[in-house]
Amino acid sequence: MKSFNSFTYLLIASFVLLIAGCANPADKTEDAKVAEAVDAVRSVVDAKLYTISGDSSISFIGSKVTGSHDGGFKDFSGTIAVANGMIAPSSQIKIQMESLWSDSNRLTGHLKNSDFFDVPNFPTAEFVVTSLSENGELTGNLTMRGVTNNITFPAEINVSDSSVALKAEFDIKRFDWGIAYKGKVDDLIRDKVVIKLDVTASTDA
Repeated sequence: MKSFNSFTYLLIASFVLLIAGCANPADKTEDAKVAEAVDAVRSVVDAKLYTISGDSSISFIGSKVTGSHDGGFKDFSGTIAVANGMIAPSSQIKIQMESLWSDSNRLTGHLKNSDFFDVPNFPTAEFVVTSLSENGELTGNLTMRGVTNNITFPAEINVSDSSVALKAEFDIKRFDWGIAYKGKVDDLIRDKVVIKLDVTASTDA
């Protein structure tokens, strides 16, 4: 009886771990609102410019039926414009896609090929703010893999005379940017990808 109970406990524990591994990280984040790209917006007159600093981070979590992977980008730069205490056009971040990393070297190579980001043909990605931030949201054109969509996502923004801090965690549907690789039949890759931003910018970066 004792051995049966031990076996039952191990079976239940393994099942719980399996379920946890299969959880979708995007279930815990808010969906970005996606719309058609908008035309280029003029910079706000007299906006104050801040340069994004090297201690910023842009990361993501992708998942499939059997689990998830962490990743991000090491090389990116840009400026944040602030007007009336709000992030304004034409704040922008440009990402060098070759700097993509993940928790698996094999996966990193796959993400860079034509199944996903097709880095040789689309070496950069870019986010350009298209309207003033308000109500805890940020809106801009996101370009990846040659496709541009306008997105709005929740953001925590703190502005001071010398710096700007931007934090956000949301999810997007990769299919909206033409990243449609499905994965293995018995281990399909989920459409939603969690994006995490922890960006700081300063006037003396």
